[in-house]
Amino acid sequence: MPPMKDSSNSTPRTDEELQEVTVGELKPHNASITLLEYDPRWPKLFDREAKRIRSVLGNKALQVEHVGSTSVPGLCAKPIIDILLVVTDSADETTYVPDLEKVGYTLRIREPDWFEHRVFKGPDTDINLHVFSKGTSEIDRMLRFRDWLRANNSDRDNYARVKRKLAQHEWRQVQHYADAKSSIVQEIMKRANAT
Repeated sequence: MPPMKDSSNSTPRTDEELQEVTVGELKPHNASITLLEYDPRWPKLFDREAKRIRSVLGNKALQVEHVGSTSVPGLCAKPIIDILLVVTDSADETTYVPDLEKVGYTLRIREPDWFEHRVFKGPDTDINLHVFSKGTSEIDRMLRFRDWLRANNSDRDNYARVKRKLAQHEWRQVQHYADAKSSIVQEIMKRANAT
């Protein structure tokens, strides 16, 4: 699931806007999106990464969760494991970035204007490690969306249909594909939040 910006902070869309939050070079995708059927190995890949993250960060890793489409049995997904890492203060990079970099994680996204969100890529598994500060509302939203899709086959299947349709398009940036899913995510979140 893409992190979703609130209405007061629009999602970057231009290459220039995306480059502003990208650490290193922003490389265009210029292709459709590859979605795979659910793979039961995905939770095992998450477990391996979670163990590595916890071993290097210790009690600085307040919470490590498998999120995104690979965390929902039966849901098609890009074969990239999304991981949520909660730390005390994600803006205080000195407390966790060097430790993660020591074991091969690479900081790729820094969004100071959106919950101080950080994203790392993994050393040997294709992951997006999303880092947020304790108490950030996006944490609850990501977990609620995951849990709702795990429990609600109708919304899971509807989300999969939309993803498959959108994935067929050519996207200059993968983020544009994620942005295009915002409407269906918001629709599903309304139902999830109503319970």
